[in-house]
Amino acid sequence: MGKLMIFDHPLIQHKVSLMRMQSTPTKDFRELAKEVVTLMTFEATRNLPLKQVEIDTPICKATVNMLDGEDIAIVPILRAGLGFVDGMLSLVPNAKVGHIGLYRDPDTHLPVEYYCKLPNDIDKRWVYIVDPMLATGGSAVAAIDFIKQRGAKRINFICLIAAPEGIQKLREAHPDVDIYCAALDDHLNEHAYIVPGLGDAGDRLYGTK
Repeated sequence: MGKLMIFDHPLIQHKVSLMRMQSTPTKDFRELAKEVVTLMTFEATRNLPLKQVEIDTPICKATVNMLDGEDIAIVPILRAGLGFVDGMLSLVPNAKVGHIGLYRDPDTHLPVEYYCKLPNDIDKRWVYIVDPMLATGGSAVAAIDFIKQRGAKRINFICLIAAPEGIQKLREAHPDVDIYCAALDDHLNEHAYIVPGLGDAGDRLYGTK
């Protein structure tokens, strides 16, 4: 079974609380999203492989650890997942970025795919799928389905806030995927929104309604 990590770091919890506030403006919300995912990326990349390399320091030669290839792909689920990309790239600037476009049908609450563009070598990369909210889990499961169909094997899912229903659905469909969340909330309401949540993450990132 893949790892499930709910972050309890004080900085992450504080920044997520600011994002929840209805009074937080779009500019601040966007900056907080970048800061939170940057902090989360430290832990989410903990298992990346290292190799030993000999270098010259100002004092002497030394054998040090460096990333073995940096073969990483960041795949935001459009559109809200785009708010995560810059924060992750600030730590892993050589990562390739793919995109998956999904929207939730307002009546069935099921994901509908309208776009998918991934790196050609996605099967060789550590893949990080990012989306602010894990609500019903339908979009996350569908995104992972698409990526696995292209051969990816090392897949992680990063989100800001998750509902128990989404966690359960994702773990049942893809038990091999590691899940990283900044907060695990109480439940979904009748409209499939996370409670207490933070509203529509895409609208809050981009100032739309």
